[in-house]
Amino acid sequence: MRQARFPRVLAAVIVLALGWTSGCARLRERGGKEPAYIARDAETLYTLAKDTLDRRQYKTAASLFDEVERQHPYSVWARRAQLMSAFSHYAARQYSDAVLSANRFLSLHPGNRDAPYAHYIIAMSYYEQIKDVNRDQGVTLQAKNAMNELVRRFPNSPYAADARLKLDLINDHLAGKEMEVGRFYARNRQWIAASIRFRRVIDDYQMTSHVPEALYRLVESYLALGMTEEAVRSAAVLGANYPGSKWYQRGYNLVRQRAG
Repeated sequence: MRQARFPRVLAAVIVLALGWTSGCARLRERGGKEPAYIARDAETLYTLAKDTLDRRQYKTAASLFDEVERQHPYSVWARRAQLMSAFSHYAARQYSDAVLSANRFLSLHPGNRDAPYAHYIIAMSYYEQIKDVNRDQGVTLQAKNAMNELVRRFPNSPYAADARLKLDLINDHLAGKEMEVGRFYARNRQWIAASIRFRRVIDDYQMTSHVPEALYRLVESYLALGMTEEAVRSAAVLGANYPGSKWYQRGYNLVRQRAG
């Protein structure tokens, strides 16, 4: 689920959120070498870090933003640098470091106006690591929890709108994992375990694309268990909600064949 480009909302809001000014003096690295970490005043060092970020040298930029905080821990530039370090790590795909930096910012400045952005970096860092449905979904759950926290705490922020969209994708992904496990149990004729997984998709992920198949698989599982009434009831729900689905036709045919 990794995107080729960073989410546009990150790039669009970052300038407003941190109040960059186009009139800042700019320093350029010479010869393309990483700058030495010598003492500089806060604004000069921050501007160098920003220039490095603009050139997409993300890892170096993260180190420079960290240096702003190290050399000038009580300056206004240090607070900005903490958040920019988190973004630079995110842009470099150093997601664990991005989460650490963003959490550090939130622990030091919980009421800051840029707190929603820090939460968004955390959520996106987990989101970018979501694996396919055949692998462990621990990071998917972390992404879901982080997105939900962002929406809960800052429902009117521009980041919350993007988080809601991504939550739909996350839920679909988690439902897909439940379906994969359920199919495995069904192939091995472990019908009780299979029905539990399919039931979970129907109950917990009602708005996902997997529900029609889950209802059909539930019909299949109940018939295998001899639970005819439950199978007929599931087929009726499938027909009422997804009458044009291929899964309804299969479920209908299965009930006719097996339940007579």
